[in-house]
Amino acid sequence: MTQSAESPGRRQVVTPTRVVTGICLIVPFVAMLWVSSYARVEPKFIGIPFFYWYQMAWVPISTVLTMIAYKLVQRELRARKGGAAQ
Repeated sequence: MTQSAESPGRRQVVTPTRVVTGICLIVPFVAMLWVSSYARVEPKFIGIPFFYWYQMAWVPISTVLTMIAYKLVQRELRARKGGAAQ
């Protein structure tokens, strides 16, 4: 007899940390998929059209958001393990 994937004592809980993590991971996708928001030439930044520098700006922004999401998840996992041991 096999157990179901969700046993009564182990259900998934939506916490504020998980919501923030999800937002951090989704924002870059939305920003890049909403092409009409940046499909233009002006304003130029050091001679580079907006279309290009906007996309390149999202590389470090996405990195920072992913790092924040990772740190939040790691902190939550440490708190759960520490709380279960007490």
